[in-house]
Amino acid sequence: MPLLSVALHLLGIACLTCRTFGLELSVPYPITCTTRGADIAENVHTVLCPPDCTQWKMSVFGTGVYAGVSSVCGAAIHRDVITPSGGPVKVQKLQGRQNYLSSFSNGVQSQALSRWTSSFSLAKVAHVPLELSRQTSTTDLPAEEPAKPEKRPLKKQLVKKNLVGGNRECQMEIALVLDSSNNIGQRRFNLQKSFISKLAAMLRVGPNGPHVGVVQASDFPKTEFFLTNYTQPKDLLFAIKDISYVGGNTNTGKAIMHTLETFFSADAGVRRGHPRVMVVVIDGWPSDDLEHAATVARESGVNLFLVSVAKPAPEELAMVKDKDFMKKAVCRDNGFFSYPMPSWFSTTKHVKPLAQRLCSLDGLLCSKTCYNSVNIGFLIDGSSSVGDGNFRLVLEFLASVARSFDISDVGARIGAVQFTYDQRLEFGLYDYPAKEAALRALQGIPYMSGGTATGEAIAYTTKNLFQKVGPGRNFLVLVTDGQSYDDVRRPALAAQKEGITIYSVGVAWAPPDDLRAMASEPKESHTFFTREFTGLQDFTQAVVRGICREFSEAN
Repeated sequence: MPLLSVALHLLGIACLTCRTFGLELSVPYPITCTTRGADIAENVHTVLCPPDCTQWKMSVFGTGVYAGVSSVCGAAIHRDVITPSGGPVKVQKLQGRQNYLSSFSNGVQSQALSRWTSSFSLAKVAHVPLELSRQTSTTDLPAEEPAKPEKRPLKKQLVKKNLVGGNRECQMEIALVLDSSNNIGQRRFNLQKSFISKLAAMLRVGPNGPHVGVVQASDFPKTEFFLTNYTQPKDLLFAIKDISYVGGNTNTGKAIMHTLETFFSADAGVRRGHPRVMVVVIDGWPSDDLEHAATVARESGVNLFLVSVAKPAPEELAMVKDKDFMKKAVCRDNGFFSYPMPSWFSTTKHVKPLAQRLCSLDGLLCSKTCYNSVNIGFLIDGSSSVGDGNFRLVLEFLASVARSFDISDVGARIGAVQFTYDQRLEFGLYDYPAKEAALRALQGIPYMSGGTATGEAIAYTTKNLFQKVGPGRNFLVLVTDGQSYDDVRRPALAAQKEGITIYSVGVAWAPPDDLRAMASEPKESHTFFTREFTGLQDFTQAVVRGICREFSEAN
């Protein structure tokens, strides 16, 4: 085994070298069980994993998207792209990111990782038509290189059709999460498929209408197909018909998280600006917790509907972990997002009312979230006591806050003002509609140096940076390291009367009384202080969560 491993490893390096110097290979190149994603030279490349990798100690970090330090073959088994018998895998290299999630799948336990400099996603190797050859960062869609095609996904996808159509009044991105647990059983599972087939037909999918994808919830979530796989009604109905029952526990919370991580991204083909909807079907009650997953869905702008069938009988209530799961799971507990049905029989009468709700743009309250709706102004102390090195730490802290938001011409916006005795508008809320450009502008602000007149800076920012908008939309994050030479209370109160919520962040010698005076109510959750500039990063998540909480409460 060691000699074979060494030989495979050397052969893998040789093949990697060939690719690096432009020598194309017509077949997947072999790698070892421990080859990492970071070892792959090409951005998109096909590799060949050996058998029996589960007998090796492989490190895998992430779910769907994996950190570059992860074993490619281990991740491929985890992702269900290959079996432990090995096989070809298409690897797509991606940028680094934060918060890689852990999960257990196919006998492989992936680990959580807070951050890594590079990532990769995986796809099965198969020959598919152009309509389905889109590669995504978090999916396992078939790749374009020839291999033995899988029977089910290709059954109704052999001809590319240049068809147009669909319900233009319902241009939604809709993920259906089906109950495939032991609770529902094979017979009711088939009735469930019949119901969602009727629902899909009523929605009238099409390239210019709603797009529909399906995930099954059981012990582990199983993606059946993604939003862009079937954009013609007949193809979609055949795909639903081919879905097989799984069985197991009703781990709906896991299925919701899986769907959020893999479905709703531009890389997965989601159309920009189109409302995102998730319809979760539960027969009985869930086996796991829904509250956290539903909170993430709301904060991500996904409108979560819950279709519940066959409520627990009184003698079964003791088995239900959270009796309020229906209220906690939906986008809003207002009756609109909850759709109870007494049984799987005679469901036809429920198809049209549910379809109308899914297509009701005005009712989809979760489409607008803090992440894509707020204006954030940064008021930055550029006085002499800060120093250029610490000033850079302040900018990095503010950039980490900004990165959490979906900055775009139709989303969140940021602007910045630097102050000493004077004030300088570094850039306005509408100067940089692209996220990367806005972050570069923020991190590239030159240091001024001078005195400290915080009160005048607040008044200047209120007048020159913000515009009147709806409640809970304008936020000001103020960072200062010392005593202001003017009054801060009256300008801060005036700003708050204009609808601006102020987060006051102090460093070093910033007076606590001044920080509290400038901060919005309640003072405790809007005031932050650290002795060292390096401690600013610890406040990032608290500030982001606070902004989102206030936006949600106001809207």
